[in-house]
Amino acid sequence: MTAAASNQRLAACFGGLSGRTALIPYITAGDPLAGSTPDLMHALVAAGADVIELGVPFSDPMADGPVIQQAGERAIAAGVSLTRVLAIVAEFRQRDKRTPVVLMGYANPVECLGQQVFADQAAAAGVDGVLVVDYTPEESADFAARLSAVGLDSIYLLAPTSTEARMKAIARLARGYVYYVSLKGVTGAGNLDTDDVARHLATIRRHVAIPVGVGFGIRDAASAARVAAHADAVVIGSKLIQILEDTSRRDGPQAAIQAVAGWLADVRQAIDKIQKG
Repeated sequence: MTAAASNQRLAACFGGLSGRTALIPYITAGDPLAGSTPDLMHALVAAGADVIELGVPFSDPMADGPVIQQAGERAIAAGVSLTRVLAIVAEFRQRDKRTPVVLMGYANPVECLGQQVFADQAAAAGVDGVLVVDYTPEESADFAARLSAVGLDSIYLLAPTSTEARMKAIARLARGYVYYVSLKGVTGAGNLDTDDVARHLATIRRHVAIPVGVGFGIRDAASAARVAAHADAVVIGSKLIQILEDTSRRDGPQAAIQAVAGWLADVRQAIDKIQKG
């Protein structure tokens, strides 16, 4: 596989949208229970997810707000490591060979395992893309090449503060899609300004040819629909995890899975009503 190629599942997903906006839920692997994560992933797909972003729990996350931080802490306390996350993906793949899975996390667990070992094991488990928050494009060309060599896409973040030079640097390495962080700060914070998102997306697309997903600050079906009018994908995390936490504490993990799938299905319906210009 050449450095310019893209993972087949991700390429097929975005290539087959036919004007629809992709829906990408983010969940933390192992929360509310490690054993129920594959069932949760299947439920999200049934509710309309096109891609699943699976968070790798880490003790010192820099981009995650309180909701996702607490989910990571619960997963770590339950013994969920990077190796366990890969096992979760492999279990999911036993029943779903089509839906792309992207791992999102931080450099420390990857470095502890070893970049090449991680790339090989992730590919074997059925991972499609990897987003490592603290691997900058200036420092991760070798890692991106290792991923590409085993058929995995390197996914990068762009922010409202990203310069056009940074956009160009990321465009040279990014495969699959680029994740635009629509707010300054951490996940779950702030209010979403859709007009501002549209302006930034126009600038990004002058430099980035692959799809652009938008996340951070999307809290309900209405805000998801507003973003869907401009983005190639809508990424939702904190709200889903809050629903999981609240419902699981009250009614148990299986009820939580049903609740979050029902909520995501409403989002899917809302964004599918959007007519893009």
